[in-house]
Amino acid sequence: MKKISIIIPIYNVEKYLPKCLDSVINQTWKNIEIICVNDGSPDNSSAILESYAAKDPRIKIINRPNGGISAARNTGLTNATGDYIFSWIPMTI
Repeated sequence: MKKISIIIPIYNVEKYLPKCLDSVINQTWKNIEIICVNDGSPDNSSAILESYAAKDPRIKIINRPNGGISAARNTGLTNATGDYIFSWIPMTI
């Protein structure tokens, strides 16, 4: 079964992060790695990430100083091990 890497750049999204992570975790394709790149977010996003990672071993947290969304995605790409890569941004529509 092919592995999918999902990269989620995180910066000031504590309001949307639980819904985003719940959505990714509950996908029907189970062979995934969820790479959450905390881009120096000053809000409560880090604590939310830690609580989810404690419950799901597929979640990998990478903390980095703020460098913007492209730098966060690139950090995720460097750490991805999947056959396919997808980037997901937590927000409302």
